[in-house]
Amino acid sequence: MDPVRHLKISVLVLALLVSIGTAGYSTIEGWRLLDALYMTVITLGTVGFREIHELSDAGKIFTMVLIFFGVSVLGYIVGSLAQIMFEGQLQRIIGRKKLEKKINALSGHYIICGFGRIGALICKEFAAKPLPFVVVENDPLVVDRLAQDSYLFLRGNATDDETLLKAGIKKAKGLISVVTSDTENVYITLTARGLNPDLYILARSGEEGSEIKLKRAGANKVVSPYLIGGSRMAQAILRPNVMDFIEIATGREHLELQIEEIVIPATSGFIGENLASSGFRRETGVIIVGIKKASGKMVFNPESHTHMEAHDTLIVLGEPTAIFKLEELVNCGKCADDVKRHRKNHE
Repeated sequence: MDPVRHLKISVLVLALLVSIGTAGYSTIEGWRLLDALYMTVITLGTVGFREIHELSDAGKIFTMVLIFFGVSVLGYIVGSLAQIMFEGQLQRIIGRKKLEKKINALSGHYIICGFGRIGALICKEFAAKPLPFVVVENDPLVVDRLAQDSYLFLRGNATDDETLLKAGIKKAKGLISVVTSDTENVYITLTARGLNPDLYILARSGEEGSEIKLKRAGANKVVSPYLIGGSRMAQAILRPNVMDFIEIATGREHLELQIEEIVIPATSGFIGENLASSGFRRETGVIIVGIKKASGKMVFNPESHTHMEAHDTLIVLGEPTAIFKLEELVNCGKCADDVKRHRKNHE
């Protein structure tokens, strides 16, 4: 058992002994409450003070029993405190409290269930972005590795409601379930969907046929690492140059060219504009390779007269600085003067 839990139980037992001792002296000797409490405290503390009143035979027997249990409990408390101090438990408790405080402050974050090979890669990508996330892991050895990597983490079973609630699932933007067992992924998906119906859930599928079960459980998207890995290896032989381009555009290590998605908010000043009148290409130099409409329809290589609507997602290709500039421009809703100036420059 955790030494901290030992200590909590010992303190509760001590409080119970004080209550029993106070009630015992009041009942057996007929003392008033303060005298009974004082006698109980000096007895449990073994300070050696004389009795405040003469004790009857029953009172003496009760006192001996109280001393026996009191010394045992106090010795246990001292042992637990020593264990906490010597094993560095106190420092771990303080660190865990800080960690829990940071997790409680998260909002619009992602919950990653499982820190295996795939989970570790996802965390690495999210940290490089950066995106707020918290990892839920049950293996104590893996938890130690998470602490070394300075990731926000929570030790527990992701299939439990309490664990996901502690991870802030009510305020989370999405959940990624990448534990090795498909059965656990199904349970995690079911639990997460029940706790937050609006949550975006991405689940890993390991075996053939589990994709349907995961989608029935409530997953928005299911990914099979083995299927994707096999397909990518085949394409690397069949279309090597295409794969090189995709790796450059999507890889984190290639900073000269990136492919990103930008959501047009309802407050954007460019709602109703088409791609030509917006002047995005001339202003930033990015290439808009696709638009995912709010309805879910994907428009590839959109025409210049394609209109933009609220909650459309632009799929853009370009340099990171240009993409950042476009993102600022698209989100510029309240800065009407800047939008008007931008339009005037491209009329």
